[in-house]
Amino acid sequence: MGEKEKEMSFWEHLDEFRTVLFRSAVAVVVMMVTIFFFKSFVFDTIIFSPRSSDFVIYRWLNQLAAYKPWLSALSVDSFKIELINIEMSAQFFTHISVSFWLGFVVSVPFILYQVWTFVRPALYPNEKKSITLSFAFCSLLFLIGIFVGYFLVFPLTIKFLGTYQVSDWVVNQISLQSYISMFTWLILVMGLVFEMPVLVHLLSRFGIVTKKFLRKYRKHAFVALLFLAAVITPSGDAFTMTVVATPLYLLYEFSIFVCLNKKPQEVTQEEEGEKQG
Repeated sequence: MGEKEKEMSFWEHLDEFRTVLFRSAVAVVVMMVTIFFFKSFVFDTIIFSPRSSDFVIYRWLNQLAAYKPWLSALSVDSFKIELINIEMSAQFFTHISVSFWLGFVVSVPFILYQVWTFVRPALYPNEKKSITLSFAFCSLLFLIGIFVGYFLVFPLTIKFLGTYQVSDWVVNQISLQSYISMFTWLILVMGLVFEMPVLVHLLSRFGIVTKKFLRKYRKHAFVALLFLAAVITPSGDAFTMTVVATPLYLLYEFSIFVCLNKKPQEVTQEEEGEKQG
């Protein structure tokens, strides 16, 4: 450990952690205020784009279906989901809440960097490299999950749920709160789910999981991921479920790749040797 880490007291650590929290909060507030003033772009161009068949993923599916006739089931009919608001203050508070959550999402890399600067002095040299890569991948995978949720999971979900009818007599009137709630839920869930490889890598460092364990229960994991995909996308069609389950399973295979294949005692002996050196 560094001299600074040895000399710092408990209260100094607490003060340092408070600084990290303050900087992270400031970053979220700054991004929230910035996003708040770009209302038209944020809502009209980003959030509300998937509610019509003009969205990019729908166009790609139609082009794919036209290119290969046997994929005609992928084509998306023309549709547009209309949103309604029934509460006086709902639109204003929706604007604030969306600004906050988007500000938080954009600030995640900075927040993770602040957490890294806090824990770095307590790490040994052999640990810093691994943990640094973990923090970097954590930010990258979170953002990739956000993009997958926005461009794939959310559009397919609202297309199914927003246009589904038990009878022609029942007209769908989707509330603004329902749409925004589904948007934030699916986007954040996909961002968190994509952290699976980082979590597995850290667990493997402590000897909790190994490559052998993950390979042994691969079939069980596949079933569990199918169930998770069904929960994330409550549409009943097999295509949407497969589209969501595929990246989740690829994440599981990638988790096996990044998982350490060391027993707890082997890791301990190596780290002790480096610490003494």
